[in-house]
Amino acid sequence: MSKALTEIAQLLITPRKIRKTAPEKTRDTDETSAVPKVQLIYAFNGSGKTCLSREFKQLIAPKANGREADEQAEHPELSRKKILYYNAFTEDLFYWDNDLKEDAEPKLKVQPNAYTNWLMTLLKDLGQDGNIVHYFQRYANDKLTPHFSTDFTEVTFSMERGNDERSGHIKLSKGEESNFIWSVFYTLLDQVVTILNVAERGERETSAFDRLEYVFIDDPVSSLDENHLIELAVNLASLIKSSQSALKFILTTHNTLFYNVLFNELNGKACYMLERFDDGTFALTEKQGDSNKSFSYHLHLKHTIEQAITDNKVERFHFTLLRNLYEKTASFLGYPKWSELLPDDKQLYLSRIINFTSHSTLSHEAVAEPTPAEKATVKLLLEHLKSNYGFWQQEQQHG
Repeated sequence: MSKALTEIAQLLITPRKIRKTAPEKTRDTDETSAVPKVQLIYAFNGSGKTCLSREFKQLIAPKANGREADEQAEHPELSRKKILYYNAFTEDLFYWDNDLKEDAEPKLKVQPNAYTNWLMTLLKDLGQDGNIVHYFQRYANDKLTPHFSTDFTEVTFSMERGNDERSGHIKLSKGEESNFIWSVFYTLLDQVVTILNVAERGERETSAFDRLEYVFIDDPVSSLDENHLIELAVNLASLIKSSQSALKFILTTHNTLFYNVLFNELNGKACYMLERFDDGTFALTEKQGDSNKSFSYHLHLKHTIEQAITDNKVERFHFTLLRNLYEKTASFLGYPKWSELLPDDKQLYLSRIINFTSHSTLSHEAVAEPTPAEKATVKLLLEHLKSNYGFWQQEQQHG
């Protein structure tokens, strides 16, 4: 049954019945209600993951008004976040001062607001600049070094040459910038888990996290290669598993590799697939197993493309789904390259069409509706895959 996104967010804080396993020599079992420690959600891009994180935040820590707002302004420690979240909007908290006049010292600056002031002051007071550098260099170049201003409101970057020499200030690529911002958040999360693991509140290094209940993470870093993405997922899972407090974690992603690593690394989690329907409603379906065993990712891709063809609603992102479908099929059948599954007489031509259309960065290409010929190509290639490879024929026979 479809629901509004606010209702989906409410489901994530609704206790579920958990049946306990009874000892072998007794029949006694009971059921308890609890919110899972970890909730892992898969969804295609555009399915509402980021919007869900915002709805959830509003549900857990609604914006104050009236007397409550006055109290929070006077005593900010009383309104300290019940939730920490990382999503696409987190990156908007950082922006570049490109020093256009001198073109010499580009700086990554922090948007000043109540949250970032608290965040960066806390990281400064906890002496976490070194850990941020450590995590950042793990996923980027180990010579690429951030330098924080004394008040942690801006960061410059240089290449350390290993001989006491460094480059001038440089501007990061978009991928490196995303890595850095995630490193800031991950450093904070590491501190949260470590500090809350101290059971006695009076013995904690800071009381800033005492009221924290939830951590919501939506697609940390999409720019990483597979090896670094796996490393990030393993590190994040290890940190979550080390948490001994009552803190709850919600993780959403569109990346099947990231999902599968987390699924295999984490215990005691609940798994779901988030779907968005044409009428603007949503469904959150509980799943068992990784992406292939549980929600049959390849079959879902196939169904999504087939539906778009039937409804004559093929869009450019369907080329990305089609390529993903070819990649998964090639991997399953042992082909070294997905393009080897394309029709023999048009392999080069069709692979270029799919590559260009699924990875285009040109703004007018990104929004333009595919031409009738391009739509026909999607249909042709899907039918080719279904008709020529026993993998799909077997799936259809057992479907």
